Amino acid sequence: MQTAPILVIGSTGKTGSRIVKSLEQKGYPVRQGARSSAIPFDWDRPDTWEAALAGVTAAYVSYFPDLAFPGAADKIEALVRSARAAGVRKLVLLSGRGEAHARKCEDIIRNSGLEFTLVRAAWFAQNFSEGYLQGPVLDGMVALPAGDIKEPIADVDDIADVAVAALTDDRHNGELYEITGPRLLSFAEAAAEISAAAGIPVRYMPITLEQFHAAMLGIGGPVVADVFTEICRETLDGHNAYLTDGVERALGRKPRDFADFCRTAAASGAWKKAA
Repeated sequence: MQTAPILVIGSTGKTGSRIVKSLEQKGYPVRQGARSSAIPFDWDRPDTWEAALAGVTAAYVSYFPDLAFPGAADKIEALVRSARAAGVRKLVLLSGRGEAHARKCEDIIRNSGLEFTLVRAAWFAQNFSEGYLQGPVLDGMVALPAGDIKEPIADVDDIADVAVAALTDDRHNGELYEITGPRLLSFAEAAAEISAAAGIPVRYMPITLEQFHAAMLGIGGPVVADVFTEICRETLDGHNAYLTDGVERALGRKPRDFADFCRTAAASGAWKKAA
């Protein structure tokens, strides 16, 4: 078993927290990379990077808030330089499916001179249970600018499992794993499955990009609204409506189904309103 730590950047996020837990359960030494960590990592403070990367053999790279945000590619390039200087051997990048900015960041990692694995993920199932759509689910209405398009919604547990495999097994070096669920779902169908599992009424309401932008202005301000509206414009147009075999190639098993996610999330209390 290796003794050099594996750095998990974004260790408090949906994927990062699961990766940390899995690596620790398998007996790997882990260094958590978050602003509040014992050895902090902060994307907005490059002065924290050297200590976080020191002695690390491999690093999981999850960029917050999203690779589509202004300056993300510059930060990824700078991280690559810091990782090379620190003697890091391998980078595993979480990327977004169907996003041009994410592809640019993939190319930076691919051309870094380091070993790498690219994990390109579809829409997260856990957006409905742990993310910004949990509240709308509890309120019974999920509104998105997605029309009636279908998405191969991916379970974050699958994404984490693939990342852990890539971080700990050189057989995955140089691979691009595109992670999807096993079937296509419209957001109306997803809402119906959540409703059935949670025992609460949940509907999907298609809205325009302009309506979405206005709603996001009130949540995160103009930059957040602009970027996330553009992500929706780019990705929720139907061009991602196909399945891939990334989970099967990486792990030798089928991806988890959305219905299984719904049952697990409901059993965990994710969709129970506070008394």
